[in-house]
Amino acid sequence: MFNDIGPLELVTLIVLAVLVFGPEKLPKVIQDVTRTIRKIRDFSESAKQDIRQELGPEFKDFEFEDLNPKTFIRKQLDNDDLGLKEIRNGFDLKKEMAEVADAVHGRETDAATPSSGGRVDMTKKPEIPAAEDRPPFDADAT
Repeated sequence: MFNDIGPLELVTLIVLAVLVFGPEKLPKVIQDVTRTIRKIRDFSESAKQDIRQELGPEFKDFEFEDLNPKTFIRKQLDNDDLGLKEIRNGFDLKKEMAEVADAVHGRETDAATPSSGGRVDMTKKPEIPAAEDRPPFDADAT
C-alpha cells in the first residue's frame, strides 16, 4: 500500500505525528486509524461479495481489478484468440515509413532488397526535380 514512501518520508511523518498529537495521545490515534482502516477493508470486501452474489454464477471468475483499463488491455493482449500478436508482429513501422518517404521523394523502391535496412537517411537533401519535370503552376487552382 505504501510502497512509494521512502525512509526519510516515513521519519518525517512520525515526527509530525508526535508533534501534532503528542507522545501521550499518539498510541490512541494509531489504534483509531488502524481500526478505521480495518472497517473500510471489511466494508469493501462485503460490498465485493454482494456484487458477486448479485451478478450470479456466470461471473464467478470476475475480478474487480479487471475494471482497470490497463489491466483489461493487458489481459486482452495476452489472450491470443483474436490473433493480435500476429498483427502486431507483422506490422513494421520503419519499413512502412521508409516506403512512404520514398514515394514522397519519387524514388523507386525494391521490396525484395530494402535499402539501408528500411532506414531513411535524414542527412541527405531531397532531390529537386528539374524545371521541365515539374507540373505547370496554376495560380487560379490554389
